[in-house]
Amino acid sequence: GAFQWWSDRPVRHGPGVVAAGQPRQNALPQQTEFKRDDYWITALAAFELEARVLGREYYRFDAGAALAPVDLALGWGRMSDERVLEHVSISQSGRFYFWSVERFPIPQRELETHSANMHLIPANQSVAYRLRKIREGDVVALRGYLVSVRGENGFNWRSSLTRNDTGNGACELVWVEDLRVLKPNSEGGT
Repeated sequence: GAFQWWSDRPVRHGPGVVAAGQPRQNALPQQTEFKRDDYWITALAAFELEARVLGREYYRFDAGAALAPVDLALGWGRMSDERVLEHVSISQSGRFYFWSVERFPIPQRELETHSANMHLIPANQSVAYRLRKIREGDVVALRGYLVSVRGENGFNWRSSLTRNDTGNGACELVWVEDLRVLKPNSEGGT
């Protein structure tokens, strides 16, 4: 039990932004579709980001669990700074990411547009393994595609294509081809 707690404890960085960049999204020259098990997956846009893990939630029993077993709530810009995050309570449930504050440490709109819940589909076993090892507070770099998914029995799941939306349908559905945990430099950044 103690080893499990120790290896899963949140990562602390101290004050300062640890993931300064914005997510990068690029249109694809043509739509690419491929099959995984009983799902048809369509790549909608190339996608990459560096972000701090604000929370993670594992799923085993919902309709998308076989495809995307882990959601990460991710933050960038000032939503990767512990001085801000110490005033924000974060939770995840039912494929949603929730936050609450007593008072806003940054403008509400910045909090909304510099964090997101992402449903992650590992492209291979190596990514799946690394995804299981992610800890709250890790700074991660991921690269892949925003996708839509069609499955048997009318199953449909589609990624948001903007970081400016909120609420139902605002999550990103990401086919992850590369995932790395970044080490912060001596000033607390990446």
